[in-house]
Amino acid sequence: MTQLEAAADLSAVKERTTREIEGLREQLLSISRTIHANPELSWKEYKAAALVADTMREAGFDVELGAYGVETAVEAVYGDGDLTVIICAEYDALPGVGHACGHNVICAAGVGAALGLAKVADDAGLRVVLLGTPAEEHGGGKVSLLEAGAFEQADFSMMVHGMTATPEMTGDSHSARGMSSTAVDRFEVTYTGLTAHAAAVPELGINASNAAVLALNAFAMLRQHLPKETNLNAFISHGGEATNIIPDRTVVQVELRAYDLEVWREMKKKVLRCFEAGAIATGCTWEWAPTEHPYAPVLSDEVLAGLWDVNFAARGRTIDTEVRLGGGSTDMGNVSQVVPAIHPLVTFRGADAPPHNPAFTAIAVSPAADEALMDGAVSMAATVLDVALTPELRADFKARKAARPAGATQAEFSS
Repeated sequence: MTQLEAAADLSAVKERTTREIEGLREQLLSISRTIHANPELSWKEYKAAALVADTMREAGFDVELGAYGVETAVEAVYGDGDLTVIICAEYDALPGVGHACGHNVICAAGVGAALGLAKVADDAGLRVVLLGTPAEEHGGGKVSLLEAGAFEQADFSMMVHGMTATPEMTGDSHSARGMSSTAVDRFEVTYTGLTAHAAAVPELGINASNAAVLALNAFAMLRQHLPKETNLNAFISHGGEATNIIPDRTVVQVELRAYDLEVWREMKKKVLRCFEAGAIATGCTWEWAPTEHPYAPVLSDEVLAGLWDVNFAARGRTIDTEVRLGGGSTDMGNVSQVVPAIHPLVTFRGADAPPHNPAFTAIAVSPAADEALMDGAVSMAATVLDVALTPELRADFKARKAARPAGATQAEFSS
């Protein structure tokens, strides 16, 4: 079947792909459970990355483990069509609570979509790339991959993320258009003072801990004067060595979030002034440095989001188009700023545990999570096929890629 013939019978190609993915159900659930049972933190996802690499290699993909110089990244490629989709698969866990964000489901759904699409890649003129992306929770694996050029090849990209129901929902699933995320910046501030005996000669010391306390009080007062949809948090990660030694070094960990990039950047300027004030008041010196890649907000592609909603509804999902869901952050936001992309949420129906909570960890291998995994895989594959086999959509995405400046996906995103 040629690409044109396939375009004439899009529904038949979708049905074939769905059958292929449904036939992989037990394998995909096994991947999800294996990753869930072996939680690995950011940049340390050795078992998960190896499992993904082996699975894709056995399916006939060209696979590189340690892709783009990132030790636990995987790139698996199938097909030689002139339209390239990158499906992202996350697999890192959280400290203490394991897969309390359901990245085991994300990974298995991505694998399922890629394997299903491989069966029709030649007919659809597709080049299917599964990109295993480490360190979403902390670190920004996709940003490292962006900077290394991994997304230069992409005409568009996508992934799915599990979630539990929220009270305000009128349906059982959110619209892809309603998914939003915040920009996030994580950095540390270090104060340097002078040690002295805290009882004998305190007047000779310069207390770095005092600088941090003053700064954090100013930090707290700043909240009143920031837009409501911002979020800022901080804690002292190092404050001293002993009670009878005036601390000469104190370190503060800081996190800033906002939906709007300009609001976010302005907030950071104000926050840094708070930390400067602590230094001025105490006589300490100070400096700040990033601890992770900053994340951009998700910019959902309207075309892909609309296609996703239709395909997800075809799986028996009731789509809520009114409620916006957000508050978290993801490095998929950086991808979406330069490549047409979506990051839809797949609901674990009937589950109400909050993310990043042990109860969510348990739900991430429940029947509801399994259902979300399969619905996500099938809906992603169907959305890709809509683009590949609808001539005007295919032309649109190819034109957008052609208009993208060379190296655009490697531009550094900063605050």
